[in-house]
Amino acid sequence: MFGIGRRRKIDKLDFILAGAQKSGTTALHYFLEKHPRITMGDQEEMHFFDDDGLFSGPVDYELLHRHFPLLPRSTIAGECTPSYLYWKPAAERIWNYNPRIKLLVLLRNPVERAFAHWNMQRFKGREPLDLLDAVKKEKSRVAGAPPREARRFAYVDRGFYVQHLERFFRFFSREQMMIIKFEKFRQEQRETLDSIFSFLGVKPLPSFRSKDRNVVPYQRAMNWEERLFLYNIFADDIATLEQLLGWDCSDWKL
Repeated sequence: MFGIGRRRKIDKLDFILAGAQKSGTTALHYFLEKHPRITMGDQEEMHFFDDDGLFSGPVDYELLHRHFPLLPRSTIAGECTPSYLYWKPAAERIWNYNPRIKLLVLLRNPVERAFAHWNMQRFKGREPLDLLDAVKKEKSRVAGAPPREARRFAYVDRGFYVQHLERFFRFFSREQMMIIKFEKFRQEQRETLDSIFSFLGVKPLPSFRSKDRNVVPYQRAMNWEERLFLYNIFADDIATLEQLLGWDCSDWKL
């Protein structure tokens, strides 16, 4: 058993699960929360580093830390907000907060991610447009809406992973970032979780129950026209991502 020892007040997060949205972050948060040496605070998405209002003057990090209890010395603290990967100022804000922090990033086939994102918005009653209309009008909708509203409709923009990762690579070393392929996380869950816990410096979970998290029912499947349209948008970015990360993304291609 892990010793509790004296408890401490948190002064810095040890890691952040920074994205991407609709890429398994809720499931990973569930497993992280199950670990006896990890605390994820009192809510899943804290939206601290993507809240521009909190960074308009001196930053009060107590607004973040108050979500965490007093911790045993052996416990590490993290939080999960998937939009950090996408929100342009977030990388530098996180670096200013803790330049030694570790970052977890899950990436899903951007075509499937875009469809899942659109489906979620439809399910919540926020999206009146069909998928292709929403994608074709994305730039004008995003340009004409307040930033926090606009990101809800960034179905395509959130899937350009190369530019998002390169923003983080400007501030953080590759050794500080663990980038995980969503499909591998799903298919090889035990092995992937073991490597994540090792990266975070804690022992693997001795046992766990797999559980689907945040499953939004699909009204319909993606059709071929939609899949082809989206793939043509992302094809170059997928090829660049393979080179950037040394990945094989053949399962993301048509």
